[in-house]
Amino acid sequence: MELKDKVVVVTGGASGIGRALARRFAAEGARGVVVADVNGDDALAVASEVGGLAVSTDVAREADVVRLVDKTTAAYGPIDLFCSNAGIGLGRGIETPDEDWDRIWKVNFMAHVYAARAVIPAMVARGEGYLLNTASAAGLLTNLGAAPYSVTKHSVVALAEWLAITYGDAGVKVSCLCPQGVDTPMLRGALDQGGGQVVLRGGAMKQPEEVADAVVEGLRAETFLILPHPEVAEYFKRKGDDYDRWIKGMRRLQAQLVADA
Repeated sequence: MELKDKVVVVTGGASGIGRALARRFAAEGARGVVVADVNGDDALAVASEVGGLAVSTDVAREADVVRLVDKTTAAYGPIDLFCSNAGIGLGRGIETPDEDWDRIWKVNFMAHVYAARAVIPAMVARGEGYLLNTASAAGLLTNLGAAPYSVTKHSVVALAEWLAITYGDAGVKVSCLCPQGVDTPMLRGALDQGGGQVVLRGGAMKQPEEVADAVVEGLRAETFLILPHPEVAEYFKRKGDDYDRWIKGMRRLQAQLVADA
C-alpha cells in the first residue's frame, strides 16, 4: 500500500507512535489524515500540524468510534487505512482490580473490535481497505509483571489474525504492529513507576519516528507482522520452537530483573 492520496485514521494520534504515524502519513502525501484521541486538544494540535482533521474520541466507547468513522467519511470520503493504535498500560498481576481489567480490556482490545465493525463492511463492499492494529511484542511474547497488558495485547494479535484470514479474500488487508520498547509517554510512565525495565535490556528502545518508518515499509510490503525491533522475530521463533524452554528462560529473566531491582 502506498500512502499517497489515501484517507487514513489514527487513533491514539495525539502522542507517541500515533503522532509519529500521523506526521509520516502526511509526509507520504496522504489526502486526509484524521487524528483521533481522548485528549482532544492535543489531537487538534497534531491535526493542525499535518493539515488534517481532529476528532475527540474515547475508543473504549463504540459510539465514539462510529462517530469517528462518520466524521472521516463526511470530510474525506471512504477510509483507505484505519490505524487502531490507541492503548493504555494498567495493573500489575492478577490482583489488578476488576475496574482496571475492564478499562484496559475495552481500550486495548474492544477498540479494535469496534473499529473493525465500523469500517470492514464498507471496505468489503468496495473490495479494498486496510487495517493496522497496534499490538506489542508483548502480544507475541509477554510483558513480565504486567498481566492485563500482556493478555490484551495477545488478544489484539489473535483478532488481527482472524480478520486477515476472514476478510483477506474480500480485499481487506490487515497488518499487526508489534514493537518492543518505544520512547512514548506510556513507557516513560511505566519506568517512573518501577516497571518496563525489560525493554531496556540490550538497548531495545526506539523512537516513535523509527516505528513510523517500519510501518510505512510494512504497509508497502503488505506484511502481516510489522516488527520495528527485528530481534522480536527471533524471540518469537524460539518460543515456537520450544515453548517450555522459552518459559524457563523467561522465568530466569524475571528472577534477574527482581535481583537487579
